[in-house]
Amino acid sequence: KGVMLSHANIIANLEGFHQGFKVRPSDVLMGILPFFHSFGFTAGLWLPLASAMRAVYHPNPLDAKVVGDMVRRNRATLIMATPTFLSAYIKRCEPDDFRTIRFTVIGAEKLKPVIAKACMEKFGFAPLEGYGCTELSPIVSLNFPDNLSSGVLQKAQKPGTIGNPLPGVAVRVIDPETGRVLPPYAEGLLVVKGQNVMRGYFKDPQKTAAAFADGWYKTGDIAFMDDDGFVTITDRINRFSKIAGEMVPHIRIEEAIHKAVQATEPMCIVAAVPDDRKGERLVVLTLRDIDIPSVREALKAEGFPNLWIPEAGMFFRIETTPVLGSGKLDLGSVKRLARELVSGAGV
Repeated sequence: KGVMLSHANIIANLEGFHQGFKVRPSDVLMGILPFFHSFGFTAGLWLPLASAMRAVYHPNPLDAKVVGDMVRRNRATLIMATPTFLSAYIKRCEPDDFRTIRFTVIGAEKLKPVIAKACMEKFGFAPLEGYGCTELSPIVSLNFPDNLSSGVLQKAQKPGTIGNPLPGVAVRVIDPETGRVLPPYAEGLLVVKGQNVMRGYFKDPQKTAAAFADGWYKTGDIAFMDDDGFVTITDRINRFSKIAGEMVPHIRIEEAIHKAVQATEPMCIVAAVPDDRKGERLVVLTLRDIDIPSVREALKAEGFPNLWIPEAGMFFRIETTPVLGSGKLDLGSVKRLARELVSGAGV
């Protein structure tokens, strides 16, 4: 699908970003995100151009040692990254490399608490998680720096959430079946309206029409909003498995496994394969060896129903995490790999 973004879409996104972050001419952006990715295009290319600020670039965001050296030598103050890339910097860069960073904005995939904690412990700052998608230019919401003015502190960030909507962006959480707007803390489909919303899909009016509900863009993400307007993404519609008629969320299981093994960086992915009896069954791909019986007991202790607990034979060791050039998890490759491993094991 070709996403048509106008100049007005991009400018609206930059205006909202500026109001929240107060970018300074003296700031230096460390650009690592590819320009073919919407986040890299808006925040990596057009943000410094529209802000009269300096930027330095490196084409390989996973080249952690080089990125850390460039941040230190150029005294970079801003960096936009994904959790995958930030995890590499935490592992391979020195604390002094990121000493001049004022803030780090994280997007493209969910920021796991273990990465946020490790970043604070090593570099002394908390990454600010945001959310967006290409169709929305791309930023929808961000955790902004807290603002102290005239002795009054305005709390603008809440760990574990994707923050508040950008100025000029409206969000709702609706029932995906009925379209009814849901109250605070009720999970549903996140929909968005604003000047950042795309013109449509290139030469595809049918898909464009299907992407909207009463003028609101349907993100495909499941979320809830709290009383303070902070939004929390709980999963993607396509990261649920339907097992024996029940919707089972992959991300929640991943988070519980990380907690059970006290992981300090991402080390597992939950996927699903077809099952003749229950429709689907869960598969866990791990980057390291784990005590499977203990993990399964920990999931039970979390109060997860039996359908949410992967079978002991459905845990498989892998060497690397499949990712796209944008840093996002390559879900297509994950699904194929899970099927190959299950088939090869004959289970």
